[in-house]
Amino acid sequence: MEKSTIVGVVLAGGRATRMGGTDKGLIEVGGTMMVEHVLRRLRPQVDRLLINANRSHPVYAQFGHPVVADAMADFAGPLAGMAAAMDAAGDGYIVTVPCDSPLVPPDLVERLFSALQREKATIAVAAGAGRLQPVFALLPCQLRGSLQQFLDSGERKIDRWYAQHAMAVVDFDDAPETFLNINTPEERAALEARYFSAGPETGSP
Repeated sequence: MEKSTIVGVVLAGGRATRMGGTDKGLIEVGGTMMVEHVLRRLRPQVDRLLINANRSHPVYAQFGHPVVADAMADFAGPLAGMAAAMDAAGDGYIVTVPCDSPLVPPDLVERLFSALQREKATIAVAAGAGRLQPVFALLPCQLRGSLQQFLDSGERKIDRWYAQHAMAVVDFDDAPETFLNINTPEERAALEARYFSAGPETGSP
């Protein structure tokens, strides 16, 4: 695996309606913003990082990585964030993770890339908790045209776009905490108590 060809992308462009509109990436868990947990875990696995965000740009920029907004208006969903990231990355691959899943495993990228090569697939997507986890994905930037065409047609469903391409599904059932995320204040409190009660590094793999 050539790490120099992979750009890590933290998707932080959603509305967070179930959190009352609060920017989820900036919510603290264990005294540290969730986006910082994600950046810290993803950074060793990739060549460089991007943050896809549609608000709070000055705050996200403080982490020292480029912040890119969707080219489409009205919070068009994760595919719009992926398209913006592909534009910013230029070539090679992007690996995407959501800003509200702070327990990114240290071998996420390695496992996605290995499956991509082994199965001679075009994209690799994580699976766990009994279903596909589509925002944990490894995607070649050469699919930028296909993605834009899909979005221009009015489509927003991520699974439908994935179905157009040869996809390797990577089982992460051995690391179920990978997909724990925060959509409500109650979920934040529960995750913090379980994994970060002693501080930000408690949840480290």
